[in-house]
Amino acid sequence: MQNAVILINTEKGQVKSVAERLADVEGISEVFSTCGRYDLVAIARTRDFEGLAELVTERLNAVEGISDTETLNALQVHSRHDLETMFSLGWES
Repeated sequence: MQNAVILINTEKGQVKSVAERLADVEGISEVFSTCGRYDLVAIARTRDFEGLAELVTERLNAVEGISDTETLNALQVHSRHDLETMFSLGWES
């Protein structure tokens, strides 16, 4: 599994429509609108690096209204949920 965070800027007035289109793109699992330097943050999950490359260079380029992206390729995933499951002894409080 290849995971990445994609930071996205949109053309003026296009945040909502771009977010809605991105949510339908295969390989994008979540899209967040944000405050600050970037308009949107998309979480990508693909089978392998080649799938991520196709997502970023082909599928995202087909989404109208995106002006700029920066892709952060995840090296490892650290999740509190995963850690709690891994270390759980099955006891309930």
